Amino acid sequence: MPPPQQTVTYRLAVQNLPGMLTRVTEVIDAHEAVIVGSDRLDAQRHVIIRAISVEVRDDVQAAALGADLQGLDGVELLAIDDDVIDAHLGGKIEIANRRAVDNAHDLSLVYTPGVAKICRAIAADPVEAYRLTIKSNAVAVVTDGSAVLGLGDIGPLAALPVMEGKAMLFKSFGDVDAYPILVDDQDPDTFVDTVARIASGFGGINLEDIAAPRCFEIEGKLRQRLDIPVFHDDQHGTAVVALAALLNAAIVVDKPLADLRVVIQGIGSAGVAIANLLAAAGITDLVGVDRDGIIQPTRSKGLDPIRRRLAKQTNPRGLVGGQREALGGADVFIGVSGPESLPVAHLAVMARDPIVFAMANPTPEIHPDVAADHVAVMATGRSDFPNQINNVLCFPGLFRGLLDAAATKVTDEMKVAAAEAIAAIVGDDLAADHVIPSPFDRTVAARVASAVADTARRQGHVRPGSRGSLEEEAAAAAHASARRRIAD
Repeated sequence: MPPPQQTVTYRLAVQNLPGMLTRVTEVIDAHEAVIVGSDRLDAQRHVIIRAISVEVRDDVQAAALGADLQGLDGVELLAIDDDVIDAHLGGKIEIANRRAVDNAHDLSLVYTPGVAKICRAIAADPVEAYRLTIKSNAVAVVTDGSAVLGLGDIGPLAALPVMEGKAMLFKSFGDVDAYPILVDDQDPDTFVDTVARIASGFGGINLEDIAAPRCFEIEGKLRQRLDIPVFHDDQHGTAVVALAALLNAAIVVDKPLADLRVVIQGIGSAGVAIANLLAAAGITDLVGVDRDGIIQPTRSKGLDPIRRRLAKQTNPRGLVGGQREALGGADVFIGVSGPESLPVAHLAVMARDPIVFAMANPTPEIHPDVAADHVAVMATGRSDFPNQINNVLCFPGLFRGLLDAAATKVTDEMKVAAAEAIAAIVGDDLAADHVIPSPFDRTVAARVASAVADTARRQGHVRPGSRGSLEEEAAAAAHASARRRIAD
């Protein structure tokens, strides 16, 4: 089971009699909750006010415990404080000024009349917006709320707390200013038109929590229309971190990356992106599997356009059948599907020293404890086991690099470079239980940013005349050299 997910504080008025606190703790113990704090807030002649903080699994357990505490003779439940709700009160992000406005001079600089000079400069040369406005550090986090975490289609407004959280991670890990944008329409063309019309104020677009297959169409059309990077993190962030972990796992089991036979279970947004990125990294033996079996051209059931295209690009040995047939002789299983969907018996048909990335959350395709004796490297999407495949290792640094280079697009080469940078951070600490850095390793974003920016510049996918372009850097270097010659 996952560890306790939240802390709830019960404010109680308890009769000032011997043994009352013991009765309260006995009720908490009976619910298998864990007391993490107890404070005496106030005391009167007959009553003591206490705040008891308890770790609980979920809201159901918290409510049941509260009801039983309220039912105790000599105890009155005054309030329940939920740390999850407390963390979201008033929203989680805000806009802060980079320059104070304390007097008339300040006002004249940042607003009228001084701002007119900046407006004219941008009107004459739009690239100046990268130097003189927030555009150079701004990313729109855009959703229609159709595939939010494990909650499904809950709509854009209910998705706002997730978008705020994403913006927090952008800022905390990559120092990127990210803004939640909610599009209340699930028609792909309307969505694309909406984003395209507001895109000029941003240096990049991060698509979030959009259901497949609509997400593929939306991303593709936005990439065609916009001259800034468009990145669907649910697809490509997952793929980048999975590739990073696989680069190191292949070293652990002493198998060349290009020779790996890889099975990908779950042909949604993440599964398709993983297959495409692994192919870009040089892996040719890829087999996709869904609930109807192996993805292959002659399959009669469930071949939508996405699967039909994947069928032509994968399964070079022409396998047919289901999960067990796909896993025969396979080196790697990557799951982005559903809970407990990989039987332990099927691990026996894989090649020696199998690698298993069971990334379904919160319950993986196979529990690490069940798989432990049968695999060489195990990874999940969970934080309570080694080798967590977590997108936060990718998107803050990737966008930091894209913005630093004033990149115009995201390419497979940039994503591979990001994966290689993440993998390299593990270094000499590489082991079966450490093939990926911690999500809280603060060196990751900078390393990823550098790799992505360098790749963007090398490929020439940067805005001419921007601070990120090779042309401008070369011109600046030549200008500096000329100044030194004149001085000499």
